[in-house]
Amino acid sequence: MDDQGRQAIETLMRERQFNEALAELEAGLAVAANDPDLYYFKAVCLRYLQRLPEALSVLQQLKQVAAGFGRAFQEEGHCLRTLGDLPTALKAYRLATENNIALLASWKARAEIAGQLDLVDEARLAAQQLQRLAGEPKAIVAILDLMAEGRWLKAENLCRKFLVSNPQQVRAMRLLAEIGVRMGALDEAEFLLESALVFEPGNADTQLEYVQVLRKRQKFSQALAVAKALWQTNPAHPQLTSVYAIECMQTGDYAGAVNLFDTALQTLGEEPVTLTSRGHALKTWGKTDQAIASYRRALAAKPGHGEAWYALANLKTVAFEQADIEQMNNCLTRADLSQMDRIYLQFALGKAYEDNADYAHSFQHYSAGNAAKKSQSRYRAEQMSEEFKLQRQVVTPALITQLGDCGFPAADPIFIVGLPRAGSTLLEQILASHSQVDGTLELPNVLSLVHRLRRGTRFSGENNYPQVLAELTPEQCREFGEQYIRETQIHRQRAPFFIDKMPNNFRHIGLIKMMLPNAKIIDARREPMACCFSGFKQLFAEGQEFSYSLGDIGHYYCDYLALMDYWQGLFPGQILLVNYESVVADFEKQVRRLLDYCGLDFEQGCLDFYQNKRAVRTASSEQVRQPIYQSGLEQWRHYQEYLQPLADALRKSHNLA
Repeated sequence: MDDQGRQAIETLMRERQFNEALAELEAGLAVAANDPDLYYFKAVCLRYLQRLPEALSVLQQLKQVAAGFGRAFQEEGHCLRTLGDLPTALKAYRLATENNIALLASWKARAEIAGQLDLVDEARLAAQQLQRLAGEPKAIVAILDLMAEGRWLKAENLCRKFLVSNPQQVRAMRLLAEIGVRMGALDEAEFLLESALVFEPGNADTQLEYVQVLRKRQKFSQALAVAKALWQTNPAHPQLTSVYAIECMQTGDYAGAVNLFDTALQTLGEEPVTLTSRGHALKTWGKTDQAIASYRRALAAKPGHGEAWYALANLKTVAFEQADIEQMNNCLTRADLSQMDRIYLQFALGKAYEDNADYAHSFQHYSAGNAAKKSQSRYRAEQMSEEFKLQRQVVTPALITQLGDCGFPAADPIFIVGLPRAGSTLLEQILASHSQVDGTLELPNVLSLVHRLRRGTRFSGENNYPQVLAELTPEQCREFGEQYIRETQIHRQRAPFFIDKMPNNFRHIGLIKMMLPNAKIIDARREPMACCFSGFKQLFAEGQEFSYSLGDIGHYYCDYLALMDYWQGLFPGQILLVNYESVVADFEKQVRRLLDYCGLDFEQGCLDFYQNKRAVRTASSEQVRQPIYQSGLEQWRHYQEYLQPLADALRKSHNLA
C-alpha cells in the first residue's frame, strides 16, 4: 500500500471510523499480506471496537510477519490489560519495550501494572525510564522509534534535520552514528562519535560506542587504548572491565581477556553474558574444553541464555544429551524469552536433532530460526540480482582497458572469496601455515570502501554503486589501493603476503582489480546443494541475509556463479577456482596448485595446517583444527526431501545471463 493509502486509513482511525478503516485494511492486506503496519492498524481498530479476541489473533499474525515489531507487543498488552489479565499484559509490555525503547505508553503501563502487582523494583525502574524519555526532545524519541522499526531513511533524515538546529546535541550525534553503523558508514560514525566526545569528553556511553565502532573498523589497537583508559577510570566497574576484555581478545591477548572476565565475574557472580564472552575468548584461543565449561556455567546460571546454547552447537564438536534437548525445548515455551534467545535456541536445536539423525525435527528448528531472522530483514533477492547485473554492465572490458594497470601495484594481498561455508576458512588456514603468508581476518576494508562509494553524502536512500565505478579516475584507483594496503597493515606480521578472507568480496572483484591489479584472487567453491544448505544451517552474525530462506540462498548462489563467470572472462587467468570437493579428494595436489598460483614454494606446514595454533574467528574454527575429512560432503542429502525450494532456485541458473 502506498503512503496515500496509509494516510487515508490513519485519518479514518483518528476520526474513530474504525469499521470503515477495517474495510480499507482488508483490501490492503489482500495485496500486501506481509505489511506489518496494516496488521497493526487492524488490531488497533478491533480493540477500539471491543473485538479483543480477534485483535489478539491479528497480533499473532503480525508477530509472524514481523517478529521484533514492538508495537505488536504493546497492542497485545493493551488488549490483555482490558481483559483484566495483568500478569500476561505486563509480559507483553516488557517485550514491547525490549524491542522498542521509545514506546512511552508501554513504559507507563509497566510502571502502573508492576505497582499493582507489588513488583516494586520494576515499577521504579519503568517510572525512571519513562521520566528519562519524557525529558528527551520529542525529535529524539521519534528517531528512537523509527530506528526500532527499521525505518532507517526516515530516522536519518529526522536526525540530520534536528542536528541542523542543534549542532552540539550529543544524543543526536550518537543516534546518527548508530544509524551510520547500521548502514555500513563506519568512517562517518567514527567521526560523529569523535565529535561528540569533543563536546562531552567524559560521556562514558559515547566512549563505549566509540570503542565498538573502532572495533568494527578493525582499529583494534586504538579501540584497546580507549577501552583501557575508560576501564582505568573505574577498574571495579564490571561492564568497563568486560569491554576492556573484549578489546584484549581482538588484539590477540586471550590470557589477558580471560583474566579480566574473571575479575568482572568476581563482582557479577555467575553472570551469563560475561561467562559466554569468556567462552568465546577461550574458543578462539583454542582452549575448547575450557570454553565448553564456561558456556555450561552460563547455562547453569540462566538456562534460557540462547547465545550459550548456540555457542556450544557452533563448535560443531559438542554432542548434546537428551537432557539438553529437553531443556532447550522447555525454554522455547517461555513467553518472556527474547526473540534473539529464541532464534539462538532454534539453531542449537537444529544441530542437536541433526546429531541424533532426527532430520525432520532438525529441519523444523533450522527453518523456524531462519524464518524469525528473515522477518527482521528487508533483504530482497531481486535487488541483489540487479546489482550483480549492473556490475557486468558497468565494469566492462572497455573500462578495464581504458584504466589499464592504473591501481596500486602491490602484490601483497591474497583475496579468498565465495559463499560462506564453501571452504574458505580451510584455504585460509592452509595458506596461513606458510612462512611467507600472514593470516588475518575477514577484513572489512573493501566493503567499507563500497559503502562509501554507494551512499554519496547520505547513509541511506542513495545508491551510486556500482555505477560510480565507471567514473573513477586512474588517480582514485591508485589512491584506493594504497589506502587499502596502508589500512590493513595493522593486521599483518612480517610476511610478504597476507590473506583477506571476506567472502562477499566476490561481488567487488571489479573494484579490487581496478585498485590492486596484482592482487591474487581465489574463488572457494563448493557443490551448490551442500554449500547452500550449510549456509542455511549457520546463524551468521551479520552480512549474510540471503541465507535466511532456501529460495533466497539458491537464487544468490546462481547469481554468484553468473558473476564469477563474468569476472573469469574479464580477468582471464587471474582468478583461481578451487573446489572444496577436489581439495578433499586429492589434498596434496590441490595444496600444491594453490601455492603455485600464489607464487609460493611448497612447505610441509601447509599439509599439516591443522597443527597451526593461530586464532581462528569464523564458524569453522574447530573444523580447521582437524585433518581433512569427507563426512561433511553429503550431509545435505539427509534433508533432501525438505529442500525442494532450494533445488528449484538452483535449477534456474541457466536463465541468469
